[in-house]
Amino acid sequence: MQSGIEKLLRFSSGLTVPVSRRTYCLAGFSLAAVKYLGDALLVASATGTFWKPTDYLHTTRSLFNTALPGAPEWLIPALAVWAIPFLWIGVTLTLRRAIDAGVSLWWAMLFFVPFVNYLLMAAFCLIPSSLPSAGTTRLEMPAGKRMSSAALAVAAGICFALVMTVSAVLLKGEYGYALFFGAPFGTCALTAFLFNKRYPATVAETLNVTTILLLSVAGVLLLFAFEGVLCILMALPIGLGVGFLGAIAGRTMARWGQGVVPPAVSAMLLLPIFAALEPPNMTHLVLREVRSSIVVNAPPERVWPHVIAFSPLPNPTDPVFRLGIAYPESAHIEGAGAHAVRYCVFSTGAFVEPITDWEPGKRLGFDVASSPDPLRELSIYANLSPPHLRGYLRSRRGEFRLVSLPGGRTQLEGSTWYEIEMAPQSYWQVWSDFLIHRIHRRVLDHIKAEAESSSNAPADSVTDR
Repeated sequence: MQSGIEKLLRFSSGLTVPVSRRTYCLAGFSLAAVKYLGDALLVASATGTFWKPTDYLHTTRSLFNTALPGAPEWLIPALAVWAIPFLWIGVTLTLRRAIDAGVSLWWAMLFFVPFVNYLLMAAFCLIPSSLPSAGTTRLEMPAGKRMSSAALAVAAGICFALVMTVSAVLLKGEYGYALFFGAPFGTCALTAFLFNKRYPATVAETLNVTTILLLSVAGVLLLFAFEGVLCILMALPIGLGVGFLGAIAGRTMARWGQGVVPPAVSAMLLLPIFAALEPPNMTHLVLREVRSSIVVNAPPERVWPHVIAFSPLPNPTDPVFRLGIAYPESAHIEGAGAHAVRYCVFSTGAFVEPITDWEPGKRLGFDVASSPDPLRELSIYANLSPPHLRGYLRSRRGEFRLVSLPGGRTQLEGSTWYEIEMAPQSYWQVWSDFLIHRIHRRVLDHIKAEAESSSNAPADSVTDR
């Protein structure tokens, strides 16, 4: 039994043994079935909803972008972790199928192009095996120098990353899958390919050069004001994970005789083209609620005045806000009742909030008519305004609920409903939820302190849900 498991692991993770079309087809369908069963089990255990295979067709991208009512916060990260090994196995099987078919390994780049990847996998299930040819035999070990080879490879990778950024963001104005997955995979694949083409690098040396590349790209994006420090740090986990996968693929291409540069460059050009042609609004917009709560040692009628308007807050000490995330400073209201307008002033400007629900001592609901930038980017430039600050994260409405508790206490709940239009939604929602919870906590703590100002009762902690 143990030997069988070891063989399965070697087959799934190896890059040296070609895969026939029959094996590729059987493995692909088997892995798809296992992946689906895992998705369905996670969704069922979290929401009680049965996830059917046809439900994948109702989404624009994947299970991650589907509204799952009542889904706990752990579901999306769990689905992402479950998907990682299947992503790796899919790429490696596609590379090995290309070796067996005698076609360029650079076709595997299409695995990261949405929808086109299905055509690629279907074609690889049909293309027959081929005898080794000049394009798929191992080359002699290169004899270049490590430092010069690394410098050339990193420079080429930086140029490609800039082309991808310009194609996806500046020309098209969209943060899509081609940018967040195709760019790091293709950039690192090209860098690793050029490095291993000139120098017989080990896997460790290849990953070290890839890390230098990603840090260099981050520095260039800062220098040319494409991004700020904070957003680069948030995107870094995706870049490292997908980039290292691309680096392994690029090294494999160089080792298996795909050493001719023109086909590599031609394959690289496919990704910027697909980034520019990627249909707009491919992410399925879901109105997501973030809710936080706190127990206030005061009755609802004493808490209510501090909900509709509160005095200026002290300067924040939370590191999240000190890094540049916009934070609330004060709130005031003009008028009373359902026709009033509340203004919640943040460090980057004011949220204009027309009141929609006015139940004194019970509930305050409001829409968000306009909102400021979600953060001030850390940058060497004073007025950096990268495109992702303009409308990609939108607050739609909010609500405070006051629930009377025994002993003259109040459970104060705050909710924000927002949309995010950056792929992959599931990844950015984790960050957005975390940051919105921190904003809620700052406001709720302040309201609690104001309402309890005449009481010596100990403060309770905030509970995030």
